[in-house]
Amino acid sequence: MSDPETIRVYQSRASDYADMTDEHNAADPELTAFVANLPQGSHVLDLGCGPGTSAAALVRAGMRVTAMDASAEMVKLAARHPGVTVRQATFDDVVEIAEFDGIWANFSLLHAPRHAFPGHLSALHRALKPGGLFHIALKLGTGEARDALGRFYSYYTEDELETRMQVAGFTIIDRAFGAGPGLSGEVSDWIAVRARA
Repeated sequence: MSDPETIRVYQSRASDYADMTDEHNAADPELTAFVANLPQGSHVLDLGCGPGTSAAALVRAGMRVTAMDASAEMVKLAARHPGVTVRQATFDDVVEIAEFDGIWANFSLLHAPRHAFPGHLSALHRALKPGGLFHIALKLGTGEARDALGRFYSYYTEDELETRMQVAGFTIIDRAFGAGPGLSGEVSDWIAVRARA
């Protein structure tokens, strides 16, 4: 994520976002399934880690976690969790090759512009070890828009997301759907996809 307005919102609302998401993220069934498909001690990238609740849960599950976020305030919150290695970075800063056993991109890449999305998927595929596990969750829809808070979003249909993932080299193994309110209070439908590199 590199949209200045989106980063500004997360900078100013970091504590509110943590209050809203911490309880859910700590017991997220998608995170539980992700962990169940990784061996103990796996190196996991939490891409767009926010306040670090998921990263902390991954550490407690026996994973070695590298977390990154574009917001300095989110990085500060994430760094408070024991065992989480965190850095301030954007999606463009993922340059590792075959470094991670898993990548957790939970409602983060939805802030990437549609034109940049294929490149990000390819970079994440390269960053995973062969057979590495990838989780991505996005809001369902079409096009690009800003929410009531000014955050930038790209929306995808199920077919479009899966096609883009397959083009990047991923093999899809599972998907889940749901709906819920975000920081802006707007309720959105979402999709979560689990895949192998």
